[in-house]
Amino acid sequence: MAEENKKSGGISRRSFLKGLGGGVAGAATLSPTGLLSEETTKAILGPQAEMLSGSQKIQLKINGKTSSVTVEPRTTLLSALRNQLELTGSKEVCDRGQCGACTVNIDGKTQLSCMTLAVDARGKKITTVEGLAQGDELTAVQQAFVEKDALMCGFCTPGFVMSATALLKQNPSPNMDEIKKGVSGNLCRCGTYPKVFEAIDAAAKKMRKGG
Repeated sequence: MAEENKKSGGISRRSFLKGLGGGVAGAATLSPTGLLSEETTKAILGPQAEMLSGSQKIQLKINGKTSSVTVEPRTTLLSALRNQLELTGSKEVCDRGQCGACTVNIDGKTQLSCMTLAVDARGKKITTVEGLAQGDELTAVQQAFVEKDALMCGFCTPGFVMSATALLKQNPSPNMDEIKKGVSGNLCRCGTYPKVFEAIDAAAKKMRKGG
């Protein structure tokens, strides 16, 4: 039968169903601007239909405050933070989830904001590097980075600070291997790693003493 279809220019049942599935998905993606109505899209895709709509206004809980932003389904959390809320501490460097410069804390865990959709962060507690200090009072980690001169160009520093903060919250007494592993997702193109490790170790000791 397959051979007959091939010779006659026909199409197999499997190919037809496969093509139909792609066609429905493609049509739904273009909705509500043309091929399918919004109601039909919702009926086909269910909860995922919202992700395929146009710009929408969402609420994000950031650094203890709720902020409204208007985003497209493809808008990353990093983009929303930097371009709409002017929270530029999270850096856009690789934009591929490889360097760690955009690291934030979401519901107690570090996460790469360039790899997180803004719509997926709704209802979650987000902390950026701007939310660590209390006014002009730096945290032990931030202060240690200053005292140990653990930065050069500074682009990677916010990500390191966020990762180090999460590390010390989970493990207040890390050894050097644990410190290195804890920030292994963060890259420093200037090569300031020894100072970074020293700063995290100093911060851990200070925090254990109640500082």
